[in-house]
Amino acid sequence: MCAGPEWGPLARLAGIWEGDRGEDVAYSNEKGSVGLTPYREHTELKPFGPVENGIQTLYGLDYRMAAWRGTEENPFHTEVGYWLWDAAEGQVMRCFLIPRGSALIAGGLVAPDATTYTLESVAGSETYGILSNQFLAAQARTVRYEVSIDVSEDGVFSYQEVSLIEHGKLSEHLSHTDSNTLYRIADA
Repeated sequence: MCAGPEWGPLARLAGIWEGDRGEDVAYSNEKGSVGLTPYREHTELKPFGPVENGIQTLYGLDYRMAAWRGTEENPFHTEVGYWLWDAAEGQVMRCFLIPRGSALIAGGLVAPDATTYTLESVAGSETYGILSNQFLAAQARTVRYEVSIDVSEDGVFSYQEVSLIEHGKLSEHLSHTDSNTLYRIADA
């Protein structure tokens, strides 16, 4: 299925992407400090829809990503979820799960033809919120998440994410950041 104009700003994201310019700034349990980890990534975004919720109609991208440090065989980070477009409300939503026991829905108002936009999520929100398992809630609770997307250049997908974390081993909030530039290697 090809993502047409019904997918609004998500149409340019449809495809299979790879990039090796990833930078993850996070707390390292092994080192006991915050550090930078370069990574490579593979992301697939496959169109689906329409999905009808009563009078609401959504078009989406089924989404799977994995990231590896250097030449490691197993990814250190994976995500599964959906990107959704609600044309009537002008909203993009990103819903995803991380196999550490986290679930997140981020969203924002976005123009149908936008090639750059930002989505946000806050712990405690009933609409664009963050959930964690009991261990993470006590030791490394994400309280705010923001992702900025740039697909202004054809075949290039860049993002910058910031997760504000209440970390049990740090006296101040940790600004955990991830960024990468991906290139389309195939259509979805």
